[in-house]
Amino acid sequence: MATAKRRGAMGGAHPPAPRGDDLLGQAAIKETVLQAYREVVGKTSSVASRLYDADDLAWLPAGAVGQALGVGNPLRSAGLRLGEVVLDLGCGGGIDTLLAARAVGPSGRTIGLDMLPEMLEVAAANARAAGVNHAEWIRGDLEQIPLPDASVDVAISNGVINLSPRKSRVFAEVHRVLRPGGRLAATDIVLDDDLPPEIFTNPAAWAG
Repeated sequence: MATAKRRGAMGGAHPPAPRGDDLLGQAAIKETVLQAYREVVGKTSSVASRLYDADDLAWLPAGAVGQALGVGNPLRSAGLRLGEVVLDLGCGGGIDTLLAARAVGPSGRTIGLDMLPEMLEVAAANARAAGVNHAEWIRGDLEQIPLPDASVDVAISNGVINLSPRKSRVFAEVHRVLRPGGRLAATDIVLDDDLPPEIFTNPAAWAG
């Protein structure tokens, strides 16, 4: 798995206190992440210019380029082939989903998965602008992917797995939906040491 560090963090209020039946605070973490990314829907960043090749950026619609929020470029290690089915975990504005669609061609298929319906609307609009009609967009959680077993050839992810409080569950779900011999290509943030409590419990750190 390729790794990259993301600079900065999104702000936001402290998350609600965990419910009595949510001792690990997973629901609070999820709501914090959702709110942080709702706030950036429609805003633009310059992240893509540092992560993607110039010819890719020239092909992509401006909306996909400006909405990019990743930490790397998972497609460089995905080895995509014509006709494959690709799942983009946490697709955001769709930049990696669209580039994957170009790589697998009309005989293939790409699926962008995201928790936010607002972000999926942005991604779908970007697909229309790019003239891509073999991409689809589904709402769901990384920890419970709404796809059948053994239904995709490749899963890609760009700075999203780190947002989940149940990462082992994410990897289990990816394994479930991948076909035998399937591949996972992810760029993400990793920790070398444990975080201090004031960072680990900070909503901006979780979301950013």
